Amino acid sequence: MIVCSCNALSHKDVEAAIDSGASRPAEIYSARRCKAQCGNCVPGMLCMLRSALRDRDPAAAAASERAGGGCLLADTDRMSMS
Repeated sequence: MIVCSCNALSHKDVEAAIDSGASRPAEIYSARRCKAQCGNCVPGMLCMLRSALRDRDPAAAAASERAGGGCLLADTDRMSMS
């Protein structure tokens, strides 16, 4: 699915960047040699990053959740509609 229509980034592009060590949206864009345009994709990317963090490091994920870093349902809905 397309996560960023401005830069034609798919969920596979985002996942590949995360697997290569990206930990911020700017690093995902950099991995694809592009930049944020409108910013509508950033919440979805953050959700994907948090999900990857949860999968890799449950303790860090718990700290992120306590700090208000959980994904909103609207973030995942927006991603699935792309």
